[in-house]
Amino acid sequence: MASNLGHLSWDLYRTFLAVLTEGSLSGGARALGITQPTAGRHIAALESALGKTLFTRSQTGLLPTDAAQSLRSQAQAMQHTALAFERAACSQGDGVRGVVRISASEVVGVEVLPPILTALRRAHPGLVLELVPTNRIQDLLHREVDIAVRMAPPQQDALIARRVGTVDVGLHARDDYLARHGVPASLADLAHHAVIGFDQMTPFLREATRGMPVWSRDTFAFRADSDLAQLAMIRAGYGIGGCQVPLARRDARLVRILPSAFRFKLQTWVTMHEDLRSSPRCKVAFDALVAGLATYMAG
Repeated sequence: MASNLGHLSWDLYRTFLAVLTEGSLSGGARALGITQPTAGRHIAALESALGKTLFTRSQTGLLPTDAAQSLRSQAQAMQHTALAFERAACSQGDGVRGVVRISASEVVGVEVLPPILTALRRAHPGLVLELVPTNRIQDLLHREVDIAVRMAPPQQDALIARRVGTVDVGLHARDDYLARHGVPASLADLAHHAVIGFDQMTPFLREATRGMPVWSRDTFAFRADSDLAQLAMIRAGYGIGGCQVPLARRDARLVRILPSAFRFKLQTWVTMHEDLRSSPRCKVAFDALVAGLATYMAG
């Protein structure tokens, strides 16, 4: 079996992952731009080589077996490696060119990075930038992305990491909300206000709000796990919520409240795999992110 597996085409694994993700042969085929019969032959060839059934048919499509589910993470790792290979191959040639894939939190990715990336592209028009705005930490070791902006110190070895600084997060509300409901004089007064916060507690939130028992799900009048949704509700005048202080300063209508009673700091790091140290495309992007984020924090 090991000999057969060693000679399998990457196309079989790619089709397996597409079918697993889309839930059907037709969906997997569309995602890859191949025909459904070709996708079916790929799955049959992989099942034959493995000696295992990977999918069973149901009225709603294909159901992955336990064997298929157990192979998902390995297939995803292969896909990330293949995409990283493509990005590196496309960057060959003179000058700074090629694809750089960057991840950042939702708020940083959507609210902070666009002008930084725009300036980077103007300086190096041969670059193609891919942005993954997500609060999930992308795996740099498996090359899900080339560069990551993280709000926590990296725990993995084999990474280049630059600490940019810290971002203050404080309570904010729109001016007309405060005009209608008054400005709270203490954290206890928040019980009489519409507070905007998270839906599901995470280890990050638990650590960030340690010592602030008032900041709990039961007290919130609006709950969302999307930081962008929370920010939108603060801007809409729904109530009081947490917002990065440099970001709030951009909106004259947002007012910070209880600055001495409620604040926490987000450490900000720019990280990439050490194998990319000599990559011109990644080096200029890394340096641009560090400089741009430092300017954002100073503002």
